[in-house]
Amino acid sequence: MLVKGINKHYLLLHFIVFIWGFSPVLGRFITADTWQLVWFRILITVFVMFFYLKITKQNLIVGGKDLLKLAGIGLIILIHWLAFYGAIKVSNISVTMVAFSTGTLFSSIIEPILYKRKIRPYEILIGLIIIGAIGLIFSIETKFWLGIVLGIFAALTSSLFGVMNGLMVKRVSSGAISFYELSAALFGLTVILACKGSFTCAFFDLDQHSIIGLLLLSLVCTVFPFLASVNLAKYISPYTIVLTVNLETVYGIIWAILFFKENNEVKPTFYLGVLIILLAVFLNSYLRNVTERKLTASKN
Repeated sequence: MLVKGINKHYLLLHFIVFIWGFSPVLGRFITADTWQLVWFRILITVFVMFFYLKITKQNLIVGGKDLLKLAGIGLIILIHWLAFYGAIKVSNISVTMVAFSTGTLFSSIIEPILYKRKIRPYEILIGLIIIGAIGLIFSIETKFWLGIVLGIFAALTSSLFGVMNGLMVKRVSSGAISFYELSAALFGLTVILACKGSFTCAFFDLDQHSIIGLLLLSLVCTVFPFLASVNLAKYISPYTIVLTVNLETVYGIIWAILFFKENNEVKPTFYLGVLIILLAVFLNSYLRNVTERKLTASKN
């Protein structure tokens, strides 16, 4: 029963990552700018999620301290999405996804600190290999430097809120976590846009591509995956989740080649860096499994 349960959770995680792999394609398909994209995405998601949680009668009551923590995490999620889709807008999907794969390094540092466990040297070493591969890509694709920087920042914030959610899910339901975090993100972004004077008629004038893309991005790539991924933190470690999310890089690049022919936008040596990163990610997974088996054996 335990093996079946673990397989079920990992299968769900991979399905979620597969869905997320399509979200950068939608990010490029949507013609609205980054601020519009993120604001409308969160707005649609929060409203749909609220009605879903009410219909399913999920408990949304949380304590004051937890609510403040969720609001803080929500602002980190907001920054993450602005950086992620900003990277796609100023570069392309392939470059963004490769830079985003540095999340493994950040998670290997953040998780031990917040979970109060020792940092494993091989995690840092493999993370540095990934950074080296990013450096290789950076030297080749200098015109995409801003996309690489934003993609790395998106990876940092993704790792941060992923690990923090792993702690929060022990005390608060996944539905409440998702709803309050995204509500805080919506409130924060609304305040920023209001201060910038961005809420003009042009802001709400969306073309057909943007409307279709935003609906798919919100309903298919956000509501279900967000709720499910937060709940998975009960069964799978944040580091393993971040590690698996690196497969989003593979899916994203494949979709980008199929839909936008991005293989013509980058040099062939770009994929050497991609290969190094993927090998590092899978080596990391293998070494982690070996380490965990040794720890389990020593306890027995």
